[in-house]
This record gives sequence, structure tokens and C-alpha cells, in this order.
Amino acid sequence: MHNNFYFLRKVSSRLKDILVGSAVVSECYSQQKDELIIRFETKQKSFYIKATLSPTLSTLSFPEDHQRSRKNNIDLFPSLIGLHVTDVRQFENERAFALTMTDGFALLFKMHGNRSNIILVKESNVIDAFRKNITDDEDANFKTLDRQIDFSYEAFEAHYHNLQALYFTFGKSVWKYLNQQGFADQDKSVQWSSIQAVKKALEETQSFSIIIDKTISLWMLPTNNAIETLDDPLKAATQFYFKFVQQNAYLSEHADALQAIRTKISSSESFIKKNKSKLDEIESDNHYKVWADLIMANLHQIRQGQEKVTLENFYNENKPLEIKLKKDLNAQKNAEAFYRKAKNQHIEITTLQEAIASKEKLIVSLTEKLERLESASDLKSIRQVSGAIESSQDRKKDISLPYHEFEFKGFRIWVGKDAQRNDELTLKYSYKEDLWLHAKDVPGSHVLIKHQSGKTFPKDVIERAAQLAAYNSKRKTESLCPVIVTPKKFVRKRKGDPAGMVVVEKETVVMVVPGL
Repeated sequence: MHNNFYFLRKVSSRLKDILVGSAVVSECYSQQKDELIIRFETKQKSFYIKATLSPTLSTLSFPEDHQRSRKNNIDLFPSLIGLHVTDVRQFENERAFALTMTDGFALLFKMHGNRSNIILVKESNVIDAFRKNITDDEDANFKTLDRQIDFSYEAFEAHYHNLQALYFTFGKSVWKYLNQQGFADQDKSVQWSSIQAVKKALEETQSFSIIIDKTISLWMLPTNNAIETLDDPLKAATQFYFKFVQQNAYLSEHADALQAIRTKISSSESFIKKNKSKLDEIESDNHYKVWADLIMANLHQIRQGQEKVTLENFYNENKPLEIKLKKDLNAQKNAEAFYRKAKNQHIEITTLQEAIASKEKLIVSLTEKLERLESASDLKSIRQVSGAIESSQDRKKDISLPYHEFEFKGFRIWVGKDAQRNDELTLKYSYKEDLWLHAKDVPGSHVLIKHQSGKTFPKDVIERAAQLAAYNSKRKTESLCPVIVTPKKFVRKRKGDPAGMVVVEKETVVMVVPGL
């Protein structure tokens, strides 16, 4: 319900109290593709509106503060800077409101799900829009945004078989709530009363709940499933945004971690199957030792220069057995060669048995971790399990190297251990084709994604490495962290710079949730 008309009406009313008469726009910028930040200066303090208009989430939030990055951001709607807010207009029965400004400007917030947009208007003419690909918004007209609903009983009866179209401001969530209350089985008069009661509740409520129903939702009606309840619509919208981002991060990381463990289990099972087959084949084929034993028992019958000999096989009822020989060796040397091959077979058998046992042990450990991961209810639990997947052999190898190694979808990701090791990793262990990552504007580990010949770096691999860079930095506790990504060839170190400090000549920035 975060974009429901009744909730947006609460939001616009609260914004009117805060902004009208004192607020002036001081900044309007974007540092992510689907995010717009508007900063106002009021008599008390700065006030922020953060619009997130992505395919997965379109919502408004109102953070107490927002740190603008030094690079990779762009100023938008420059005409607004210095203008005062003169009014906040909520359009009737519409998921849209406008901030009216001085000099004839207005900023329209149209919260229509995945077609949400923020539109700059001057004297009823559209000047600019945040999302320029929504061509319908080029003709946005304040005069046509107000919509009427006839809430009379006569209209109720006339539209009885299409009530959802009549009361379109309720939205899917309210109709779902009504149906859960048995609306479909009620008499007509009771249904009329139910609609009036829900409308009154939506209009009068001052309680806003965050609930989990498969995903995070904002709720304005009575519920027993609230994980948090607030009495301010702006705080509720902000908390909903943060909870939604956290939930999405949890679901994404949970799915990735489950897939990683299941892939390791599947790979281990394939390894066991393949090598058990090979082991059975070797164990059933002991002919080298048999040949050597038969030759040693019949040394007097074999002359140097023979290419083969037929001997009675006392291991198989004395049946004749033909053995190929090396003609440049005598009988004893041929036997010794076969004994060496038999010994190598034994070593191979032992090695395969140990490898199979190790993989079986690993599967038991991974299965236990999989069970823990399936029941993990938060990011901390997921990361604790995921971080424990590295084998003890990997950790021993890790001691002498300047980096921790992670593997994701076949790509090796190296994370520097400290400032001195960062230099060693970047200057001695990297190649120009590697991808280099670092949390933006804060101390942290250098991270490399090792280049593979003929392969490009997949987006999800870059995001995973960026999560590691964010987690191994001073931004590890932030909900979102900007991370620099660039080919290693654009990273250099100047003479005299302290340990870990480098110069990046060309960069892009991705925003990720810090994660181990």
C-alpha cells in the first residue's frame, strides 16, 4: 500500500506541514540510475525526499540525512534550485501529488507502480521528467489528474458486479483484505457496510504497519502480522523502503548461497561417481602384478629379445596367458617394470580412495550447512554459514598469500588482507586484464576478479565481488555501498604514497549491499 492513494494523501498532507512556507530547494541530483534525491532547507534542518523508481520497487522515502558521493552523480532539474515550496497538492482519487513552487514551477510525483515518474512542470507545461522513456508523461496535465468516485449507495447498486472498477482507489491489497474477511459471501447490505468501514479506516487511520506476507509490505488496515508500527507516514515510508531493501538483499543472498552449496554438493557427488567408477576399474584390473609374478616364476623360460611369452596362469587354473614384453629388457627387468606399474596402480587406488572419502566427508559438512542455510532467517546467519564453507585446506593456503580467495560461478575473486597486502595484491599478483574493485572514498581491501581468457566478466560476478569489497571496508555496516570497478590497467601507485593508496584513472561505480 506504499503507493495507495489513501497513503499518499497522508504523505502529501505531512509534506505540506513541513515544506510549505519555509522550504527552499538546495539540491536535486541522482547518483544511481533509478534514484532521485531532492534536498530542501527548512528553518530547522535539511529535509530529503528520496525517490526510488526501479523495476522492482517504486517508492518514496525520507531519510534523516543523505551523503552525496563526490563523483558519479548528476544534477537534475536545475530550475528548481533556490525555489520555495508554496503548496502541496494531492490530486483527488489519484496516486499523485505535486509540490507547487515559486516562479510558476511544480514538481509532480506520479506513483504508478513500475510507471512511476517525477515530472517538472511550469505553468501547466511539462519541462522535464526523471524517467524520459515514459512518453505518456510528456503530456501530463494537472487539470485531468483529479478523478471522481461516486460513493453513493445508488452507484454501489449500479456497479454491483464491478465494484473493483468503481472503487479503484482501494487497489488490490484492500480488495484482498475484504475477501479475507468473507466479503464475497456477505449479503449486499453487509458488503455496503464493509466498504464504508474500510473507506473510513483508510481515511482516518494514523497507524502504519510494516508486515511480511511473502514480501515486505506497508499496511494501513488492522493486522496481527505487523513487525513494526509507526504513527508518521513519512517514517513509515522510509522504514518500509529500508526493510524492503534488506529483504531483497536477504532473498538474493539466500538464493545465491543455497545455489553455491548445492552446486558444491552436486559437483562432489559427480566427482565421487566418476572416481568410484575409475577405482572399480583399477581394482578389478590387477594384471600388472599377475604378469610380474608369472614372469618371476618362469625366469628360465624367457629370453631377452622376446616380444611376448605365453605362460600358465596359476592364478586362474593354469590357463595359458600371453604377456607382451619389452624386447630390450631381460625377464627380471620386465618383471620389475610390471611391479612398478602395479605399485603405481596401488598408489592411484589409495589416492582415489582418500579423495572419495574426503568428498564424502565434504558432502556431509555441506549438507549440514545447507540445512542451516535453509532455516537462516537473516543476512547475518546466511553470511555466517557462507563464510564457513571454505575448506581448511583453503585456509591453510590463505596464510602465506596476501589475499583471501573466493570462488563464484567459476571466477576467482581475491580480497586483500590489509594495506600492505593490498599493495602486494595489486602490484604483484594482478594482470592488466583483471578487474579491480574498491569501496568508494573509504579505506578497505583491494579486490580482484581474475581474468579468464575469452570470457567477459558477468554482471552477477561483478556484483558479488563488489559486495566483498564493500564488506571489507569502512562501509560494511551501511545498507548500500558505492564500489569502484575498473580494469587493473587503470590503477597505478605513485611514488611515496602510503600503503594501500593508489590512483584510479578511469572508473565506474556500482551500488551493492555489503556481504561476505
